[in-house]
Amino acid sequence: MYSALFEPTKNMTVRVDVQNACDDDAVPETHLVESWIAGAVAATGIAGDREASVRIVDADEIQALNKRYRGKDKPTNVLSFPAGDVAGFPGDLPLPLGDIVICASVVRDEAALQGKTIADHWAHMLVHGTLHLLGLDHATDAEALEMEALEVRILSGYGVADPYGASGKT
Repeated sequence: MYSALFEPTKNMTVRVDVQNACDDDAVPETHLVESWIAGAVAATGIAGDREASVRIVDADEIQALNKRYRGKDKPTNVLSFPAGDVAGFPGDLPLPLGDIVICASVVRDEAALQGKTIADHWAHMLVHGTLHLLGLDHATDAEALEMEALEVRILSGYGVADPYGASGKT
C-alpha cells in the first residue's frame, strides 16, 4: 500500500518500539508506523543507527501529558519528546531519538474533519513527530516553511497528498 522514496540504507537502521495503549480499530499496523518514522529519518540524511519509541494512547492520556508538558489542558494529536544528547552512550547501540506519543482518536477525528484518509493522517503525524525528535520545529514562520516542505517531500514518497494544501494546516 505505502512504499517510500526514503528508505534506510546500509549505513543506517531505525528501530521503532511501538506500544499500543488504546482500543482503536484505526491504528495502523506496526510495519507502517516503522516505515513512516524510518522514512522521515532517512530523508534528513542522518547516518548511523537510531531508535525511537511510539506510544499510541487515548484522549485522557494525551491530555494529561499535554497539560503537564505544554500547559495545555486538552487532547492533542501528537507529542514528541526528544532524547537529546546522551553523554557516554555506548557506540555499539542505536542512538535514541526520543519518544512520540500519538492519540488514535484525535488522529481519527482530525482525518474525518479534514477529509483525509486515516492512514494518510497517521503518516503525517508520525513524520511530523519524528522531525520534532530530529530538532526541527515550527515556532517561527521560517522554521514552519522549512519543516512543512520536508514533511510534504517525505509524505509524497508514500503517495500522501500535501497535508497543508487545500484543507489547511494540521
